Amino acid sequence: MQGFTATTSPAPFAPPAGFTPLSPEYDPWDPIRSLRAYGRHALTSVEFTTTHLCNMRCEHCAVGDSLAMTEGAHLPLDLILRRLDEVERLETISLTGGEPTFREETVKQVLLPLLRYARSRGIRTQLNSNVTLDYARYELIAPYLDVMHISFNYTEAADFHGVGFARTGREVGLGAATRMYERMMDNARRLAEGGLFVSAESMINFRTHEKMGDIHKLIAEMGCRRHEVHPMYPSSFAANLPVLSKEQMRIAVDGLLDARDPRIWMLFGTLPFYACGGDPLERQLLQRLRTEPNVTVRNDPDGRNRVNVNLFSGDVYVTDFAAVPPFGNVKTEKLDDVFDRWQAHEMQQRLNCHCDAAGCCGPNLLVTDMYYRDVDFTSRRAVL
Repeated sequence: MQGFTATTSPAPFAPPAGFTPLSPEYDPWDPIRSLRAYGRHALTSVEFTTTHLCNMRCEHCAVGDSLAMTEGAHLPLDLILRRLDEVERLETISLTGGEPTFREETVKQVLLPLLRYARSRGIRTQLNSNVTLDYARYELIAPYLDVMHISFNYTEAADFHGVGFARTGREVGLGAATRMYERMMDNARRLAEGGLFVSAESMINFRTHEKMGDIHKLIAEMGCRRHEVHPMYPSSFAANLPVLSKEQMRIAVDGLLDARDPRIWMLFGTLPFYACGGDPLERQLLQRLRTEPNVTVRNDPDGRNRVNVNLFSGDVYVTDFAAVPPFGNVKTEKLDDVFDRWQAHEMQQRLNCHCDAAGCCGPNLLVTDMYYRDVDFTSRRAVL
């Protein structure tokens, strides 16, 4: 199993001795690693949708249209574990929702067993959570978790109130939102102090693009080890929100690099800039991203080394965001078989480009539809 080395830590939520620390040099979620290791894209990561319930309705939520007020039973856990056993090169598992910790029953009957399974196999794990609920829920799973991934797009409680409850359909008072905001920051800080790797993700959008430095400062104050940054693209709840130009995104990234705390790992993802592009300013930014210490650009895992499994229906998706229907179902198929069928599909082949010199796996479906519909990336070459 990849990802082991000799490390020790007395912190209660730190990974076991022998686990390689997550770092810019070791990011097992990036599909460039498996592509280089196996000479082709391989399934090394599985993401599970564990709930459609959430106590928030963020305006930019990528899965906002699938959120519900009630939900049925999960698939039998033994089926899910059997499917994971069958994945030949499994390295990472991610747990998402909704808010995965919304129900204690889900925490105890789904999250904990999956995290313990992963820890027993040396598989690295991530939980996507807003950490606004009781600390005890996170404390229960933290000893088995590698990354607590939170969404953070705020400079104050008023931002949290405006963004986090934009689509609730009911009135949420500023006082209640402020208490949640403060609890979120306190929970993140306590988990980080306990040795858990807390990674805060921010969206570059019409609200945040001129505030990224201030957002980053708060993320540093919470003790987060990583700041993950993605542009917001028009999908789900965000479909009708104002869209930034590529120039505005580029300026926001440059400004954040100027303002960042160099001790914090900056991870950028789904940027619409490529070394094979024609804009010299975009190539200049990419050169800066390649050479700045403690900064990485992660290739999109969806459909490249990762699939998403819905734990209620069993449906297997190859991307979270683009409008691609389920590609299979775990009730009847092995995940490797579903993944291989997707790799051979015309839609995937159209984007199946790779530039090793630039460390790039090309654009995902969403970025292509947004900016590059008429571009054949397989015919372009990087300018480094």
